[in-house]
Amino acid sequence: MSLVRLLTVIRRPVCYNLLFAHRNNVTKLTITGPTPLYYNRGSLSEQHDHILARYTKDGYSPLTSMSSRSLVVDRPRSCDTFVVLPPATANGCIIFGKNSDRLEDEIQEVVYIPAEDHELGTNVQCTYIEIPQVTHTNAVILSKPSWMWGGEMGANEHGVCIGNEAVWTKLNGPEDAKEKLLGMDMLRLALERAHTAELAIQVLSGMISMYGQGGNCAEKNIDFTYHNSFLVVDRKEAYVLESVGNHWAVEHIECMTNIDKISHNLKDVAQEKGWWSPDKEFDFAKVCSSNFEETELKVNNKPCSRQLWGTQLLQQLSEGGNFKVQDMMNILRHSESGICMTGSFVSAGSQVSVLPPKSSAAPCVHLFTATPDPSRSLFKPFVFTENASLGDKTISPTFGEKDPAKIIPRFQSEVDRRHPLWQAHENFLHLLEKKDPTGEMLSSQIREMEEHAVNDVEDVIKEGNFDKKSVDKLSHMFKHMVDLEMNFYKMT
Repeated sequence: MSLVRLLTVIRRPVCYNLLFAHRNNVTKLTITGPTPLYYNRGSLSEQHDHILARYTKDGYSPLTSMSSRSLVVDRPRSCDTFVVLPPATANGCIIFGKNSDRLEDEIQEVVYIPAEDHELGTNVQCTYIEIPQVTHTNAVILSKPSWMWGGEMGANEHGVCIGNEAVWTKLNGPEDAKEKLLGMDMLRLALERAHTAELAIQVLSGMISMYGQGGNCAEKNIDFTYHNSFLVVDRKEAYVLESVGNHWAVEHIECMTNIDKISHNLKDVAQEKGWWSPDKEFDFAKVCSSNFEETELKVNNKPCSRQLWGTQLLQQLSEGGNFKVQDMMNILRHSESGICMTGSFVSAGSQVSVLPPKSSAAPCVHLFTATPDPSRSLFKPFVFTENASLGDKTISPTFGEKDPAKIIPRFQSEVDRRHPLWQAHENFLHLLEKKDPTGEMLSSQIREMEEHAVNDVEDVIKEGNFDKKSVDKLSHMFKHMVDLEMNFYKMT
């Protein structure tokens, strides 16, 4: 949403840098704190989180009054993506989380794509364009808008996780409507091709430079385009890559003092366009933001943006160095902050991943909702194993060449992309909205089932608790929990 990223890096024992922004502004502070945290909303996103708003005929009104299904996309929304690093976490793990905030009627599916070998010289069809395929692609799990090829977030078999953010920059313009790679396509390509976070950054930066980013980012006949930012993590480290057109900048979260790498002519472009002069520090967010301005930290003693809410929650929950999977879920479910988004844009899918250190024999565990509104959804764990399976209840129907996303001109009609779990969850949400006692009872039982699953996950990742029996148990846990969830919803 804004050309701002809330960046929290906390180091032992004294200080961290907090980069936050509101309405395309970035402010840098030094604050005492004990833990390494990072919250990415895209330093180039255009936000108005002081009062998240929707458009009415009289102007913008607070998010709390969001009830209309009408959509105006000239005030965009971005997602919330987090990572917490040791020593802030329990068991020395890295914990990643993201809410994918999308248009309210867009369906998000969770899919598993197995590893595959490809013939040299073949191409891969992405959402809009074809590019050369590599000879081997990794197994990946994606949470993705069902109409597109790429994903909003996901992980691969090597423990690499990526979440993308929409950003709006000074290079946004009519050229963005030209069909190229979507940021979500780049995310999938990086997961399929890289076995470390560092290599994923190389894939992403290469795609941005070589192919550029463009094309409609919504399954509607509207102009909804943006550039992209990515939070990329693995079992060892984390990076942020931000883009402006065909240019990019990378920060290694471990260092976090300055941008580590930028595309070779980004400074030349910024100087040529009058955004920056060599006698000044190259502040990527300030230089490239579409609307940079200063903001206050708090209003009425409360955080005035989702970034600041995210930072505050990270700080509170990581005190004592015992941040856990459930803490990340609680952040993604936080409604007062707007992190759990409702309205014309909603948190359509959520992911939490726990990545044990490379020295551990324990597996990475990835939990997905496959349904909207994490505060009323069930996180289900998935582990990459030889016999891993998701089942078919989180996969949307396909329409082949008759798909409105493929017919030119695109998006002239609509199809029902709801997968079975999404449909069942809708009925459950209707009960909750009516405050039906059955819905409240089911909600309590589902949350209890999730708590047991999370306890199982935390038990498995403890050193010495991972064996063949654990592998067999985890191989089909996602599918098993989806089946249980569906059975609960049948009671509605």
